Amino acid sequence: MIKLSDFIFKYLADKGVSDIFLVTGGGAMHLNDSIGKEKRINYICNHHEQASAMAAEGYARVKNSVGVVNVTSGPGGINALNGVFGAWTDSIPLLVLSGQVKRETLMSGYNIPGLRQLGDQEVDIIRMVQGITKYAVLVTEPNSIKYHLQRALHLAMAGRPGPCWLDIPVDVQGSMINEEDLFEYDKKEDEIAFDLTNLPGYCLRVIQKIKDSERPALVVSTGIRLAGATDLLEQVADKLGIPVTTAWSHDVFPHDHPLYCGKQGTIGDRPGNFTVQNADTVLIVGSRMPIRQVSYNWDNFARCAYKIQVDVDLAELSKPTFKVDLPLHYDAKVFLEEMNRQLDQLNYDASKFESWLNWCKQRVEKYPVLQAKHINGSENLNPYYFLHTLNRQLNEKDVIVCGDATACIVTFQTSYIVKGQRLFSNSGSASMGYDLPAAIGAAVANKGQRIICLAGDGSIQMNIQELQTVVHYQLPIKIFVLNNGGYLSIKSTQNSFFKQAVGSGPESGVSFPNMEKIGNAYSIPSFRIEGNNFKDTLEKVLAAEGPALVNVILDEQQLFEPKLSSKQLPDGRMVSAPLEDMFPFLEKEDLMQNLLIPAIEF
Repeated sequence: MIKLSDFIFKYLADKGVSDIFLVTGGGAMHLNDSIGKEKRINYICNHHEQASAMAAEGYARVKNSVGVVNVTSGPGGINALNGVFGAWTDSIPLLVLSGQVKRETLMSGYNIPGLRQLGDQEVDIIRMVQGITKYAVLVTEPNSIKYHLQRALHLAMAGRPGPCWLDIPVDVQGSMINEEDLFEYDKKEDEIAFDLTNLPGYCLRVIQKIKDSERPALVVSTGIRLAGATDLLEQVADKLGIPVTTAWSHDVFPHDHPLYCGKQGTIGDRPGNFTVQNADTVLIVGSRMPIRQVSYNWDNFARCAYKIQVDVDLAELSKPTFKVDLPLHYDAKVFLEEMNRQLDQLNYDASKFESWLNWCKQRVEKYPVLQAKHINGSENLNPYYFLHTLNRQLNEKDVIVCGDATACIVTFQTSYIVKGQRLFSNSGSASMGYDLPAAIGAAVANKGQRIICLAGDGSIQMNIQELQTVVHYQLPIKIFVLNNGGYLSIKSTQNSFFKQAVGSGPESGVSFPNMEKIGNAYSIPSFRIEGNNFKDTLEKVLAAEGPALVNVILDEQQLFEPKLSSKQLPDGRMVSAPLEDMFPFLEKEDLMQNLLIPAIEF
């Protein structure tokens, strides 16, 4: 016989789980105790359950495995929801194990309409999470625990990954079970069916379409990494010999690769958008192509191109945005493996596209994100200059974890990623407070390696308590607080649409502490960077052992550029510009020199 909670962590350890993020609580008392007993599992204690979930999400990204979270009943589970939602939108595998009140005080055991609560701190957490998890269940039968663990672990990774949640009453946690009596899960219950019989024909059709094209382009993103296909992508790209652009997940393809041609999307860069918008065939693999990539003017996304999209999730191929000419419901790795096999067998001449590739590469050289004005335009430190410089100081083992707004947009735009580096933020939720917990998870996954955390001065306040977690475990995280005096994105929106600022900076109701004093209070070596003479301090911070916090005082006037923006015509009308026409707007003559397709006339 074995206590059920002991079995859970013995089973997880047997399956390779080595780290768990948690906040302890009475409703999870047996789970907490059993985690401490299982010596193969390292537990990391956070100071808020939201941080635990976000840390597990960052961990899962770096470890390429399931991140595990343990929370207590009631508010413990509720606090974790934001992090779980981010994992859901970004397809990151999590397993959440929550404590719950004992079975006899569960509301679900009694048919009493309108009853809000029976057990102490009870909440029906499963009903809350069903819309943001792949599998969520209240475990009331002790002998079903192995079945639910097996199913949750499988579904978290299978197909399109995502979070799963097991809610376990405290009396079930403490139950004694006989392992021989446990019933098991059969993966056939949730078999994901891809029509592989037609895959060779589809791949042949894709290759022939590319061969018949004059200007083909490849758009790649997160699904490549989730499928474990980054090396395979390079092999296929090399054989196709066509321009490659990245869509938000810019670390799936190295930027020093001769086929790399920029970052596509509304907050990408000009070369990436010139490449895709001018293409006559676009092959999309591993990107769900959200509105951030195709814009609200999605009818003009790659408007002259035949569009092929490969996605593991059939729903993503059915969205009411841009029209996909050839939707292919396949896992990215399975698709690329078949493409690779066929390209080895076919008479495919990639030299045909050298002229087109050179045209795209010329745009990469002609339109760098970093401009002279970013370096010399002001006494204040420009975020584009600072983040461009920081990125070039990093090595191939560094993991760069970003918050939202300046922390990810400018970082992503200025990034130059070499093979082995990781760069990520949470895209779908894009929650403030993500940066520091996710960096903690990355540090646990990448033991001993330097982690770069880029957090906004507003964002870090949302989980600032996790500085103590960094200190307690002496994690080698270099925390750069990008201080632009408030919520820059909100300031920009309010300036554009309204006559007043509300809650976006000190002048409108929200202020921020002195981050050097905060860092010192936590006994973290703290520094200040201000002005353009910052390289010595930056080198010192990066070379030091252990954690560090840097308060980076940035130019508050610098907005995001290039970016897609509405455009005012000479007659005063406002129109949505297509992706090739990013702000700051080029002169019409310059824009026309970058178009191989008909321009849109307003």
